[in-house]
Amino acid sequence: MKIGLVFNQKPKKISHENIDMYAEWDGPETINAVANALKNGLNGTGRREVVLIEADNKMFNKLVKEKPDIVFNMAEGFYGASRESQVPAILDMLNIPYTGSDPVTLGICLDKQRTKEILSFHNISTPKFLTVSSGKELENISLPAVVKPVWEGSSKGIINNSLVRTKKELREQVERVVNDYNQPALVEEFLEGREFTVAVLGNEDNARILPIVEIKLDELPPGSNKMYSYEAKWVWDTSDKPLNIFECPARLNPKLKIKIEDLCKKAFNVLRCRDWCRIDVRLDKNGEPHIIELNPLPGVLPNPEDNSCFPKAARSAGISYDEMINSVLNSAIKRLGEN
Repeated sequence: MKIGLVFNQKPKKISHENIDMYAEWDGPETINAVANALKNGLNGTGRREVVLIEADNKMFNKLVKEKPDIVFNMAEGFYGASRESQVPAILDMLNIPYTGSDPVTLGICLDKQRTKEILSFHNISTPKFLTVSSGKELENISLPAVVKPVWEGSSKGIINNSLVRTKKELREQVERVVNDYNQPALVEEFLEGREFTVAVLGNEDNARILPIVEIKLDELPPGSNKMYSYEAKWVWDTSDKPLNIFECPARLNPKLKIKIEDLCKKAFNVLRCRDWCRIDVRLDKNGEPHIIELNPLPGVLPNPEDNSCFPKAARSAGISYDEMINSVLNSAIKRLGEN
């Protein structure tokens, strides 16, 4: 079997002013770890041919030339709200099967507004929200709230000051998002309860919920807001000095655990996610879970000290990194065989 591994690799040097521009892209250590897992096969059996294909303007010709039997898609893209959809759309055009969700689902899940509209339509709990393009549209918004770019991932644009408690802070953060990211701002009700991230592996009725990861917000630096901001994810928590911010499996009473798992399965299927996804969940003041967002292209940093949550959940379930990657591939192969 020939597997095409399609990815976006972070540049070696990133200027300070563009510090979060490539946050969604993968480093060489992650790309190599996934490639090696795919080469080795499940449990180290059955060597496969893996072709590395960067998702740049030469990708189309490489795909035509290599003709992979299947593509393991990790590409996040770069330009526009459709960037995560571009690679799978090209693969569909070339009739090359691939892992993960289709371009429609990837596009919707990147757009937090569209995601929340669909979740709300299906009565899946998600915080109240409003999308705005200027500071003139902020009269009827309840505070506190969190201000986010509408279509970014990896906590891009969600900084410690994104949690706003006054109209002045709200206006400043909306203007920052609109000006810095050239897109509308999502103003979302702030839920004051615990926060979790939930890894889903498989498809439809066979989708498996891996051990739930809790983000222990009390372990953030003193004076910081209790939310998983860009600073918490990429600045304060490093492989050299990891924060003790995660607990997996999370300590949950059985009733709440089932509620979270059922909510995530329903969201996964309603958004038509495929093969894998990481779903962020937060509790309200009454302890009820709400979906914050879905990440159908989850990060998979191989080094445990990097605190990548999908591999962390897999390890807690007794699944090695190589087994996790191959489980995604095998879920896709099984799904494709059933179609």
